[in-house]
Amino acid sequence: QVQLVESGGGLVQAGGSLRLSCAASGPTFSRHAMGWFRQAPGKDREFVGAISWSGGSTFYANSVKGRFTISRDNAENTVYLEMNSLKPEDTAVYYCAAGTIVRATADEYDYWGQGSQVTVSL
Repeated sequence: QVQLVESGGGLVQAGGSLRLSCAASGPTFSRHAMGWFRQAPGKDREFVGAISWSGGSTFYANSVKGRFTISRDNAENTVYLEMNSLKPEDTAVYYCAAGTIVRATADEYDYWGQGSQVTVSL
C-alpha cells in the first residue's frame, strides 16, 4: 500500500514560484500514475495535472497549462509540482494522489496525501 506525504506549501507573492513535493512509501511507487488536485474554500476538488508511471506523459488542466510542471523521480519515490507565475486564484490545499492509470477524475485514484496549503497573495 502506498502512503503519500506532501510538503513545500506556503505563502508566496503573485507572480512567484513554488515547488511541492510528494514523497511516497511502498515498493510499488513506480508502477503508479500520479495526480495533483487542489481544493479552494467553497469549491470542489479540482484536477491540476497528472503524470504516467514512466514519467513519459503529462497532462494538465487548462487553468495551469504553461505555468505548472509535473515531474517524478522514481528512484527517490517522489513526484513534484513546479508552480510558476502564481495567481491568487491558485490559492488552495494541494493534494497528490496515486492510481493505476492517468485520469483527471479524483474517484479514479486509490491513495491520497494529507494536503499542503498554498496561499498566493496580491
